This record gives sequence, C-alpha cells and structure tokens, in this order.
Amino acid sequence: MKPSIYSLTMEQLTEWLLEKGQKKYRAQQIWDWLYKKRVTTFSDMKNINKDCLELLEEHFDIELLKESVKQESADGTIKFLFQLPDGNLIETVLMSFSYGLSVCVTTQVGCNIGCSFCASGILRKSRDLNSGEIVGQIMKVQQFLDARGKDERVSHIVVMGIGEPFDNYSNLMNFLRVVNDPKGLAIGARHITVSTSGLAQKIRDFADEELQVNLALSLHAPNDELRTEIMKINKAFPIEKLMAALDYYLEKNNRRVTIEYILLKDVNDHEKEALELAKLLHNKRHLTYVNLIPYNPVSEHIQYERSEKKSILAFYDTLKKNGIQCGIRHEQGTDIDAACGQLRSKQIKKTKAV
Repeated sequence: MKPSIYSLTMEQLTEWLLEKGQKKYRAQQIWDWLYKKRVTTFSDMKNINKDCLELLEEHFDIELLKESVKQESADGTIKFLFQLPDGNLIETVLMSFSYGLSVCVTTQVGCNIGCSFCASGILRKSRDLNSGEIVGQIMKVQQFLDARGKDERVSHIVVMGIGEPFDNYSNLMNFLRVVNDPKGLAIGARHITVSTSGLAQKIRDFADEELQVNLALSLHAPNDELRTEIMKINKAFPIEKLMAALDYYLEKNNRRVTIEYILLKDVNDHEKEALELAKLLHNKRHLTYVNLIPYNPVSEHIQYERSEKKSILAFYDTLKKNGIQCGIRHEQGTDIDAACGQLRSKQIKKTKAV
C-alpha cells in the first residue's frame, strides 16, 4: 500500500517535493488543500500543476478511514468505529465540552499493556498505527463536523484511545507535529493531552522534546503490590522508577501532569490508598492534578465493579485534605459503549459469530 499523505509533516512534505524537483511553495499549497479545504482527492487541488499531481497520485494515498459504526449518546458524545485499509478496526470518540470539541484518538490496533480492568487490552496488539492513520481520525471527525454545517472545528485532542501512545513513539510525534502545525489544523499544543500507562524512559524522551503538549499518567494505584496486580506494566516500570521519570519531566518542563486514577470498588478506593497516594505525590503536589475516574464496567472483567459514590467522595475528600489537587471526572457517553475498546471488541465478536 502507498503511504498516506497525512503521514507527512510540513517539513517532510517540503523535503520530498524538493527531492522530486518541485518548487518549495507547493508544500504550502498542498497543505492548504489537505487541512484547510479538506479535499478528498488529489485532482481537487486546482492550483497544483499536472506533474506534481501525478507525483502525488503515484506515491501517496489520500483516502481516509472508512466509518464502520457510529454511536451517538444523548449527551452529544459520538463514538466512531473506523476501518483501516487492512481491515482492522479502531475507535475514535468526539466529545463536546463548554471549552470546545475534543477528539480521543487511538494509536494502536489492540494493546499489549494488559491492564486488568481495561477493555482496550481484551484484544492483543496486532500493529501500530502509522501517523497518517492517527491524523486520519481527526480528519474524519472534522469532515463529519463540516457536513453538519455549523462551522465547528476540533479544538482539543486527547491521545487516550486504544493502545499505549509511547509504545508507538515516532508515529505519535509525527502526528502531534501535523495537527499542531499553525498553517494546517492549528490545534494548540496546550489543547493536546497524551496519556501513558507509565513507560518511564519514554516519559523522559517526551520531556526532552520540550513541547507544550500536556501529559497524563495512568497510575491507578499508589503502591507496587496493588499496581502490579491491576497493571502488569508495573513489573517493568515500578512506581519508584515511574516517579523518578515524572520528576525529570516536571523539572524539564515545569508543566502540570494529570494523574489518572480509576476507582475500583474494594480494590483501590479505600482511605488507605488515598493517604498513600497523597504521600506519593506530596513533593509534586503543585505540579500534579489527580483525575478520579468512576469505572465503566466491562463484561470481560467481571471481578471489578464501580466504586460507590460515597467511596469516591471520601477518596476525593482525603486527597483534598492532604493538599492534593484533584477532581472527579464528569462522565460522558454512558448510554453507549463508554469504556474504550468496548465497541471494537463487540463488533469483532459479532463479525466472528456470523
């Protein structure tokens, strides 16, 4: 298959065109057609000469992902199941907030991190997405918004879909540079959040990029014994190593990091864990924010239940009393397949049953 034109950053596109004997300014023209006018065929690029169009047609694919399923929630959340060129399925979610429209993108087909509570890891990773396939998710959602005719645009991105973004690092970085480019989609770096389950060395690498992109760390437990029980990645990157990488990131970037913490009934939602978490984050309390997340039950993980409301509030109160900035995440899309990976898993099972 030809590589996607959406895989290229502006710099890469410019270099490629120069190598092919084209003028440098062609890159900006093509970029404008792709990300401002959002054409779907190379032939629609009216001010591009015939030779250049033929080169683009010969070397690149402009086709985007195919929409397989679309679920719409009463609260406005829309979950898309997209089919990749090789037939694999991925999920992308559009969410509406007071501050704008946010899209949650997927970076891998399946996931090998193996968090015991997560729907994304039910189906093992088969491959990484290339950067064009990640950008393609944003483009498909933006085309959907264009078709609604309300002058809407994707203003925020969270890289929290299926897969571990830092396990697909180079494609992730290319994606970030494409969507952040001020001459294209121009989605501000501070409006983009990348979530990791805790690949310590990649957190350090990300710190060295010195981007304004936000970082979120999926912690979910305050000690090694409990975290290893629910997140096997902790065997490779125990909390001490993870906190050291986080310290490096904070020192290098001085940017607040969100600590994601899913509350599981009678597993990690006691006062004991809240106090441990407060102690763990004490010396980082001014540059961390704990996002408490009510659990979305997954049928394959029947050992876990959502924490009771009183337990969630008690956990929150304990953190606040110990000087930790925190909040309880507002839930969206609970009337559809809310947990990341659920829709994909159901669709694959349905296909196999036919």
